[in-house]
Amino acid sequence: MPETQGFIDEVVAAGRGVLALIVGDRKAPEHFDLSQSGLVGSFIGLLSITLVSALVPLAMPGAEDYSIAKSTAIAVILFGFQIGFAAIVLRQMKRIDGLRPYLVADNWASVYISLGQLVLSLVGFQGEIAFFALSILVIVVEINIARLIVTLAPLQIAMFMIAQLVGVSIALIIVGMLFPSPETQAAINSLQP
Repeated sequence: MPETQGFIDEVVAAGRGVLALIVGDRKAPEHFDLSQSGLVGSFIGLLSITLVSALVPLAMPGAEDYSIAKSTAIAVILFGFQIGFAAIVLRQMKRIDGLRPYLVADNWASVYISLGQLVLSLVGFQGEIAFFALSILVIVVEINIARLIVTLAPLQIAMFMIAQLVGVSIALIIVGMLFPSPETQAAINSLQP
């Protein structure tokens, strides 16, 4: 990526990079600042959108039971397990050098996908169709990050994706135990004799 003038330029360039990842453009890495300062910038973007995502539900109807702390804790747990398992599999493949580029691209992808999800929620487009579309988008972006940014081979991409899926699944189990919802409690109660 060419030298940027500031954080706003980095945000715009990363947006172009995320669009390039969505369409599978091989020039996607050129849009991201994969240096140490680029990693810091991507975390600033990720923390900013996480804060906005945690605050927006307060303005929505039915926010009486909503907790910023709970929402933020869930986001941190999911992120930690996803990154932890990604780091483990990269280390096993002797490609730990790909962790920083992965983090930069994944953080920016999370920023823009979360922003899109917020906009869809605010205009009332929610439900299973929106969830399905965003899920497909996330899978495409994650595969293209592994392929174009981290430059993994096809088998390595499969291992990388499975490791992240396992990490997020474990995180979801932990989240379910730490923050049980009425649906979780009903499922647990139905299993008891």
